[in-house]
This record gives sequence, C-alpha cells and structure tokens, in this order.
Amino acid sequence: MSQTLETVIQQALREVVESFSERYIVDGLLKKDAIITDLDKYTPELVESILTNAILNEAFTEDIAGATILKINDIIQMLEVDEYWSNSYTRYTNKIGLATNNHYLDEMTDVVLDFPYKDTILKAGMTKDDVSKEDAEESFLNEIVAREEIDVLLDKKILKNAKKYTKDGVFEASEIQDTDNLIIKGNNLLALYSLKERFAGKVKLIYIDPPYYFLKTKPTDTFTYNSNFSLSSWLTFLKNRLSIAYQLLSYDGLLFLSMSDEGTHYLKVMMDEIFGIENFIADVTWEARSSVSSDGLFSMNSNHILVYAKNKDAIDKNDFRLALDIETFKYDDNDGRGPYRLEPFDAPNIRKNLQYEITNPNTRDIYIPPKGRCWRTTKENYERWLADNRIRFGVNGTSKPQLKAYYSEVKMAGKGKASSSIWTIQPNSITWRETNTNTSATKHQQELFGEEVFTNPKPEELIKRVLELSTNEGDLVLDFFMGSGTTAAVAHKMNRQYIGIEQMDYIETVAVERLKKVIDGEQGGISQDVAWSGGGSFIYAELMDKNATFIDAVLNSKHSDELKAIFDDMKATLDFDFRVDLQEVDQSIWNEEFEMQKKILVKIIDKNQLYHNYSEIDDETIKSQLSQSDYDFNKSFYGEK
Repeated sequence: MSQTLETVIQQALREVVESFSERYIVDGLLKKDAIITDLDKYTPELVESILTNAILNEAFTEDIAGATILKINDIIQMLEVDEYWSNSYTRYTNKIGLATNNHYLDEMTDVVLDFPYKDTILKAGMTKDDVSKEDAEESFLNEIVAREEIDVLLDKKILKNAKKYTKDGVFEASEIQDTDNLIIKGNNLLALYSLKERFAGKVKLIYIDPPYYFLKTKPTDTFTYNSNFSLSSWLTFLKNRLSIAYQLLSYDGLLFLSMSDEGTHYLKVMMDEIFGIENFIADVTWEARSSVSSDGLFSMNSNHILVYAKNKDAIDKNDFRLALDIETFKYDDNDGRGPYRLEPFDAPNIRKNLQYEITNPNTRDIYIPPKGRCWRTTKENYERWLADNRIRFGVNGTSKPQLKAYYSEVKMAGKGKASSSIWTIQPNSITWRETNTNTSATKHQQELFGEEVFTNPKPEELIKRVLELSTNEGDLVLDFFMGSGTTAAVAHKMNRQYIGIEQMDYIETVAVERLKKVIDGEQGGISQDVAWSGGGSFIYAELMDKNATFIDAVLNSKHSDELKAIFDDMKATLDFDFRVDLQEVDQSIWNEEFEMQKKILVKIIDKNQLYHNYSEIDDETIKSQLSQSDYDFNKSFYGEK
C-alpha cells in the first residue's frame, strides 16, 4: 500500500537512504532521528548522495551567488510531518506549528498538505463521534499535494439550498444584499475562503469559541468538537483559520477569542505572529463559574479571551468603550444638570502648558500632576470649570481635583468607560454588572429547546459585552465556530450584521432554530436588556458537497462490511487521488485493522474535490444539480449578477 502512494521525491529519498544500508533503515523502517541528526550535522556522505540525486537536487537546492545551497530544513520538515515515513497518524509531537523552519504552503512548489498542520481542512476526527475518549488518536491525514492543487482546493465554492428566514416564513433566496445576515453550513476553512472575495476587509469583529486544547482528556470535556488534539495539531488547526480570518477583518477590525488556561499561552505566541505583537490588546480573564470544584489542585473558574486588533493604531480609544451605564453616575448636585460621575483630572503625558499647581479651596492643600502625567486641560480652562462648579475635590471635598462628567453630556458623546481586563460574575463588581455564567446560558438553552443541547454554552451577556466594546449598530460580526448560535443571536438582537459558519449537522436543529426564535421575539438572554421584540431575517446556505459526503460515510461506518459497501460506491462515483492504484488498494486494505481501513479510504479521496468549486457552476452536469434560485444566488453572492 505504501509503495503505491509513494511520490517521486519519496522514492528518491528512500533510494538514497537505502544505499546506506542499516545506518538509516531497520526492518524496512526509516530511522528518522538518525537521518535528521546527520542532516543537521551536514554529514558529508549523506549530503553528497542527496546532491547527486537529480530529483532531490532539483527539489531541495537553490543557487545563490554561484553557490549551490542545500535546503536541509525542507528535507527535515518532510521527514517530520509526512505520515509516509512512519506507522502512526499522530504527528508533530515536537513541533508546535508556528513558523517551523519558516516554511508554509505557498512557499514550496510541492507542499505538505498535512491534516492537521498547515491545512487542517477535513472534519475527520473533529467530533466526539469520530474519536472516543479511550482511543484519542487523531484521524487526520497527511498528503503531499502540488501547489496548484492547493490553489484550487481553497477556491470559492458553490453554495446550495439558499433560503431566507423571516418572521413571515422561509423563502428561496435567489440573491443576497450587502446588509443580509448569513449562515453557512460547511467546512469553516473552505467557507472562509469562499467569503474572501465578497467580505475581505469588511468584518469589524470576529468572535470565536473554538475547540479548547487539553493536555489530558478531561471528564468535563464537553465540546461537541473533539478537543483531543495534540498541541501542534491544535495550534496549526487554528493557525490556518486565523490566517484567512485576518484578511476578512476591516482595517480597524478586532478579534476576540475564548480559550482555556491550558491553551491560551501557546495560542497567544502564534497569534502574535499572525496579527503582530504590537496589535495585541488584552488577555481578558472571564470568571466563567462561581462554584468551587475540588477535583484538582486549583478550582479552575476562569477562561481567557484574547483580544487583537488588525491595526491597533486605528482603534479610537473613545470608541473602544462599554455601553454607558447610568448606574455609575451616582452623584447629583440638584442644579438641573442631572447625575454625574467623578473622573480623574490628570492624564498621561507631560506638557508644559498642562503642568501647574492646583489649590484645594477647602483645605488649601496644593496639588501637582503625578509623575509622568499632566492635568487634562490648561490652567485657564481649569479656572473656568472651577467657577462653573464642574470640579470636585473628592467625595468629601478634601482631596485632589476630579472632573464632574455629566450623564447627559457623556451620553451625547457616545460610549462609556474603558473595560477592565477582569470580567467577573459578581453584581457589585467595580467595573461590570453581572455577566452571568455558563450555567445561566445552559438554563437559557433549556428554555429555548426544552433540553440541554450544548454543554457550557457562552452566555448572551458575555457576547453582548464584546459587541458593546467593539462594534456599533450595522457593523459586521463573524463567528466561524458558530456552535449553538449565541454570537449570531446576540448580534441579531443588537442590530449588528452577522455571518455564522458551522460544519456540524446541528447547525440546522440548533443554531438555525434558535435564530428563528430570535426573529419571533424570544425573551431569554439579553432580550429584555436591549428591549428586543423580534423581527429581522437571515439567509442560510450550504457548501455544495462532492467528496465530503463520502468522508462522513467512511468515518461513521461501524464495521468492515459496511466499509466495503461504501468503497464500492466510491469506486462508482468518487474522485480519487491520481496517484492511487485502486486495484492494489482493494487487494491489500482488508487485511488491515478496521480503523486503519477507514484512514486509508479517507486518505485516497481527492482532497481537491471535497466541495464543488464555483468555477464549475456553468458546467451542465453541475448546473443540473442546482435549482434556478440557487444558481442565481451564487451569481449574486460572487458579484456576477
């Protein structure tokens, strides 16, 4: 089987290492560590053998200033990430998927399309149905695919079953407007690439709650997505999606990402690379639950929310503020101006015209700005504000100067105060009102569906805070791990435009049904806070499957007889990897263990044909599978109508 799938480069490298006999091969298996060690040391005889092999010379050398440079790291990377060189599908234990050797897909002529690492595209092994807790080995795939195939693989896809949901019912959607809300069912990476042409540079906020990384499988691991990733697999699974998501953000766009303790710090390093460390804004600590668990050394009550800007300098700090809370304006002089709050009179910076003495008229104490700061206005303005009774020297009149900020005036200026980086569930929090917890969100879910369809969903109040900080009405919000649809539901109630992506089948039974209830005016979550009464609409569409349906069938099969029947169907209609000898597969595969049979069948499927590409839409065979409404919708979506 392995020989059948062997590429020209693999064959050439095998021939070279086999010439060294037992130095690099034992019982037919490559001693990768020995090869990599000798490559790192530029062992002369090994390097010479590689350079004299025409295929390897062409693939792994570069001429610079008249000298031939052997790209050792490219060879090492191929050995480390290519499943061909080993007996297991679980890879990359020693690599975390950042800029490993500074090589990514588009930098090589032949590239490693390894699932996971630079392209975790398939949904294989991403759900708990595919991976049991007793056998958590990832069923991901590693492939060597030519660069031009990658370009087609990530090309925009055909959308089907486009429907518009409104308060008056569900209708076929033959077009999409710039202001329409959109829900897409399908692989989220491919869906993101399909959004690129229409939405690049237009998304104001991305909020995602992706699968968490756990060092060990936990009894409280309740994500519908399989969280049993190796660290490198998990990081690169996210890297690929965050890289395209970055392109969708507007110039002043923001990303909020929820994560657990175990994954946050690894993930931040990778996100610093994608967004630039200068665009990191905050690591928000969110108190996700109040009850104490005695299962471990600490009761882990908090989660993290990493916050990044596409361009931090483009974020106006006066816009990046909480919604105004009148409860914080607790003073009133009964002079007709209404309630006010006290704000510091000093500000960051050192300016000579803002450095002067202020005398407390009650105590005669003299104040100057703290070190490294200045007063917030000139002495002339200060004296005018003092005469106008806009300055107060503390609550009791005996301390440093503070400015009275009146609710009526602050409200006219827009949003409220800056956010703390600690979000607590306590109602008497100095910064926040009660946010609610995962427990309250579960109760809301039970009210919506009569049962707990998701464990530990995020509460609507949490998403409301994120949207208050980062968006205004009409801004576009994206969530490509849509789950139960909390982000979309909150965006809908807060009059934000939204796009949601989810590849699991529950998108129709949970997220879509939830949004239908939102349109009907359901009163859970934040509905009463924002005076929600219903209305609005959204469009639902699906990526048009091609080979992806067979992957689902293979991974969901229960025994070899079922798998044989699936394989017969595959041979009749499926696109296989062009390198595969089907006769050899049929003769050898049934001698393998059942799980390996499944992995091999998924492996030989042409990953370039998971979904139908939009470039095929006018092919008569493809067009005949679409309704006229779906055909028109695609033309509208991709700007050709």
